[in-house]
Formats: sequence, structure tokens, C-alpha cells
Amino acid sequence: MLPDNLIKSAEKRLQQQLEEFFICKWQLTRLWSHDISHHQRVWGYAKELLGFSESVIDQSFTDKLLIACYLHDLGMTVDAGEKHGIHSRKLCEEFLSENEMDPAYFADLLQTIENHDKKDYNGSPSHDKLFLMLSVADDLDAFGEKGIARYQEIYLARGIKPEDIGPLILENAARRFRNFETSFSQYPQLIEKYRKSYMELHDYFQSKR
Repeated sequence: MLPDNLIKSAEKRLQQQLEEFFICKWQLTRLWSHDISHHQRVWGYAKELLGFSESVIDQSFTDKLLIACYLHDLGMTVDAGEKHGIHSRKLCEEFLSENEMDPAYFADLLQTIENHDKKDYNGSPSHDKLFLMLSVADDLDAFGEKGIARYQEIYLARGIKPEDIGPLILENAARRFRNFETSFSQYPQLIEKYRKSYMELHDYFQSKR
């Protein structure tokens, strides 16, 4: 089946339930940088990346990627820190249970959600396709004007001193873009498309040093 058909099938069966579940859990959380619009954009990036995948993509993978895009940061309703993935995993397990989906079948999805915010990128970038696709899609939303504001909000929410934020963002964003370049090196046009937004963020925080 073509990627577009897999995407449409996943969205038809899962997207409404995911959005309703997210909104229900998020309603009292005041953290706009990671609200549902972030997760909707991440899914948009993931759909684009699926078009560049060289491996065979099936319906199961597409379903898992859609769920991961919508629930990976939901744990910030509990903890906005770097270990929020653990709470996101638990909420994903709840979603699966509510929709009578066997958690054992989604073990790779749950592990991806739990570990998605580990930005050291150790090992081969293609080692785990689901983790790679979610991680890169999430990273692409960290660049540009939205990324500048999103980074600042979440770093302040984590108690990082304002004077330390710029250098930490530059380091983190550079790792994200290098991983994107490495993972999709065979698609230079795709890389150049997002280099502009990465450089917008880079130049902004570099000018603040």
C-alpha cells in the first residue's frame, strides 16, 4: 500500500481518538510549547518524512508513528522535565487500554515514547526506525521562530537560568540538526529545506551571547 493510503487509514481510525484523549489529559496544563498544536505539527513532519523512507512501511508502523507523534509529550502534564517520557509512556498505555489495543503488541511504540527525548543520538541513526522517525519529526519542530519561543518556555519551566538558556539551546539544536542531516543525508533538498529554519534559531541565540 502507498504511504498516502497508509496515512489516511491511520488518521481515519485513530486521529480523532488521539486528539480527544490528549485534550482531556492536557486541559489544566499551561505549557503552550507542547500543547496539541505541537503534536499536530510533529505528525505533519512525520508524514513528510514517510515519503522519504527507503524501507518498507506497513500499516502497523504508520499507526504506531501516528500514536507516538500525538502522545510523546503528554507526560508533561505530570512532569515538564527531561524524564517526562516515562509519564508519556504510562498515558499511552492508558490510551491503548481504553481502545482495547494490546500493549504487548505496541512494546516498540511504548519504548520509543519513553526514550524519545534522549538527544545524545548514540548508535546508528537507523537502528530503530520508529524512534528515528519520531525523533526527527519532533526535532524539526524545534527550529525557526516557533522553536525559539518553544525552547525558551520549556527551559524556563525546567528552572534553567535565563543567562544559561542560549548556550544550552545552541548545543541541543546543533545535535538535533546533525542527526537530521545524518539520517536523511541522501535527500539534500529535504535537508536544505529545514536548514533555513535551523539557522534562524541558531543566529537568534548566537546573537544573544
